[in-house]
Amino acid sequence: MAQPQQSEEAGKAPLRVGMVGYAFMGAAHSQGWRTVGRVFDLPRRPVLAAICGRDADAVRRAADRHGWAAAETDWRALIERDDVDLVDICTPGDSHAEIAVAALAAGKHVLCEKPLANTVEEAERMALAAEEAHQRGQLAMVGFNYRRVPATALARRMVAEGRLGKLRHVRVTYLQDWLVDPEFPLTWRLRREQAGSGSLGDLGAHIIDLAQYLAGEPLAGVSALTETFVRERPLAGAVKGLSAVSEAGTGQVTVDDAALFTGRLASGALASFEATRYATGRKNSLRIELNGDRGSLAFDLERLNELSFHDGTEPGTHAGFRRILVTEPDHPYLDAWWPPGHGLGYEHTFVHQARDLVHAIASGTDPSPSFADGLQVQRVLAAVEESAEKNSVYTPIAV
Repeated sequence: MAQPQQSEEAGKAPLRVGMVGYAFMGAAHSQGWRTVGRVFDLPRRPVLAAICGRDADAVRRAADRHGWAAAETDWRALIERDDVDLVDICTPGDSHAEIAVAALAAGKHVLCEKPLANTVEEAERMALAAEEAHQRGQLAMVGFNYRRVPATALARRMVAEGRLGKLRHVRVTYLQDWLVDPEFPLTWRLRREQAGSGSLGDLGAHIIDLAQYLAGEPLAGVSALTETFVRERPLAGAVKGLSAVSEAGTGQVTVDDAALFTGRLASGALASFEATRYATGRKNSLRIELNGDRGSLAFDLERLNELSFHDGTEPGTHAGFRRILVTEPDHPYLDAWWPPGHGLGYEHTFVHQARDLVHAIASGTDPSPSFADGLQVQRVLAAVEESAEKNSVYTPIAV
């Protein structure tokens, strides 16, 4: 009896993934790894080998829910596994550096969620480890998933093609409201020891990277203000590193709630940024606009299948912003998805992230954004904090 032929997919070399962390980002990354090989024709076949978390029961449930073959409770055991080629880090920022450096030393490729680290020093150590590992054929990438929205990828292409001309302005806002209620409990995201910073690192890292990516150039300097509106919150069980607990059962918030800063890009273009978790009514509102001397582009995450473009070279009689529906097969990433007009969502950015990393690993090309790119964002975050500290005393305005 003839044996069935091995499928083309099964014949590809596997890329065996081990993930550390299983909460919000762990679920999003799991979706990406689980889906990418079913949508895109990849040079290697992603395999969900093992997932890791400290709570044995919870991580086992996460493994079953998201399709991971095995579960670990110690990340050191995960990176030592022979059936793991790539370590995907989806933990709070205070553990990024230790896990990433150890994984690279163990011969693994690494994907690390943003921001790359909690401090510039940690990020420098990670970037150096990635540079040394690259000489051994290992790759390291940081997960700025908003680069992988087809509309933002198209915007980058249009800027690179010169459709905007000389860039003058970049303005970005990232607004959420999940901290508006002062009774919302103290979580790890509100503690500097674990999160590094508040809205600045959580949201600001995204918009710094997106602004620099779309502009095609780095920020050269910033001037900033930050604020913490609610400085004590009810405890939500054990909080790692908690040093101050009141008799009322509250703990101190040690990160910023909102950050406002202006900047200048290397070319001299001006930029403005706002990141807050106190914009009542805004759930996940990210908007970016770029203005050049030949045109403008605008993107709104709440309309993520659309891009607004104004061609400033057209006659004024019929010029204006026009809506580009980014669902055509020749738009970035769309050739593998649905017919034109059938939009994608947030989760697809993680599928695209996995796709790009698999291709980079298979071809041995530098992934983007690299750990060096993540370090550059970390330096901007540190400059924002330094500027905010210096600007903490206002000059009174006479009336």
